[in-house]
Amino acid sequence: MRKMVKICCSLLLLSLLSGQLSANPGLKVRITQKGLEYAKEVGLEILKQNMEKEHFPDLTGYEKFGLGNVKYNISRIHITAVEFPSASISLIPGTGIKLVIGNASLTIDMNWNIRTWMFKDSGRSTVYISKVFVTAVFSTPLDNTGHASISLTSCRTTSGDIDIKLNGKSGFLHKFFIKYLKKPIHRSLVTNSCPNIRSGIQLIDEDLQSLNVLMPIDHLAKVDYSLNSLPAVFRPFIDLDLKGIVYPAGNYSGPPYVAAPFTIPDQSDSMLYLAFSEYFFQTSSFAYYTAGAFNITITEETCSYFNISTEIFGSVIPEVAKYSVTPCPVMLKLMATEIPIISLEQDSFTVEIQGSMEAFAVLPDSTTQSLFTMNIAANTSIALNIFDQKLMGSVCLNRLQFSLAHSNVGFFEISLLENVLSYILQTEVIPSANAKLSKGFPLPNLANITLTRPHITIAQGYMLISTDVHYKH
Repeated sequence: MRKMVKICCSLLLLSLLSGQLSANPGLKVRITQKGLEYAKEVGLEILKQNMEKEHFPDLTGYEKFGLGNVKYNISRIHITAVEFPSASISLIPGTGIKLVIGNASLTIDMNWNIRTWMFKDSGRSTVYISKVFVTAVFSTPLDNTGHASISLTSCRTTSGDIDIKLNGKSGFLHKFFIKYLKKPIHRSLVTNSCPNIRSGIQLIDEDLQSLNVLMPIDHLAKVDYSLNSLPAVFRPFIDLDLKGIVYPAGNYSGPPYVAAPFTIPDQSDSMLYLAFSEYFFQTSSFAYYTAGAFNITITEETCSYFNISTEIFGSVIPEVAKYSVTPCPVMLKLMATEIPIISLEQDSFTVEIQGSMEAFAVLPDSTTQSLFTMNIAANTSIALNIFDQKLMGSVCLNRLQFSLAHSNVGFFEISLLENVLSYILQTEVIPSANAKLSKGFPLPNLANITLTRPHITIAQGYMLISTDVHYKH
């Protein structure tokens, strides 16, 4: 039962640790009825497999028989078959999840031994238990430390018919032994099922609370996927609000933004929906800007397509040729001067970058001399895809604007240099950015669950991933 419930909880509790509650999340997660149905089917199959592998403790005790007792011992209990012809999982608005297993049946092989003051006997038997019903309700409260948890709110087990076949036995003793073997089997099933489920839930709760919801993206940043508030349970789906904040590595002070409210459209075709708000991506931009990820240096050695030198620049800007008579290598230092602005609109993911580029002449003694500084305004588009449980992107440069900020070689027309600088950005900076984006952004950890057929939609203010899932046991 523990394995089955863990599938449901892996979908339900994508993150456990909850810090200070905030009004609006950076990430919304929706689990639909279709997702819960899949969790139920996978969970029941795993439960069958585990029950057939399980080693059960011996049952030993006494039953009243006239003026004396019947001492019994049931050992080497092995479940050979399990059937769940009827099972359902449903959402109780404002409460949690209800799991109902109906008319289940089990086939059990076991050794038995019975002793009275008059006679004793032992052997091997086959037990068929039918009409077993289990009803369990799970809730997800916040505990007194501010963490979310999973708990068993109510549980009830009933069993109906028990049919026992004693190998090689017949007649009066056969009926006598069966009568006194049915009682402990029925009692054990009814009294132990719910406590075992509760113990499994407690272990799951411990496992889930140990999950690392502060996930490293790379050496520069981490993302916080902790739960922002209690799960909201409705009849057709469960909504979870996650913080969805990206921090610079080692610096967990809040970003200078306020998350705006947004809602996921009412859809149920997929098992799972992940909606990343514009706020989520803006905190990413802030984190990487703070870490200096938007700064890049291009030198003669690192330039892939041609050697940048004062001779190249001097051929289009006479002032550079006059300033540097002897050809020297050129080093370009690019940096973002403001936090890049993320904008999500219908079918559009754009990033506006304000930056500067300073050109240096590298002298023979390895010192540098500033030639000029340019202001750059770049408008880029991001194309997104999902691979290997990561969100990946690629940059496309839409528009560039240059202006001269400072020059040590004298004033010159920017238009003379625009083609050269645009070519350098297209061939050096954009490929470098795409190489970093191709490493991927980790999605919330779903514990052995992979996304299948994910589809990305960009809407006003958020990005939506619609996906089914597959559990690998």
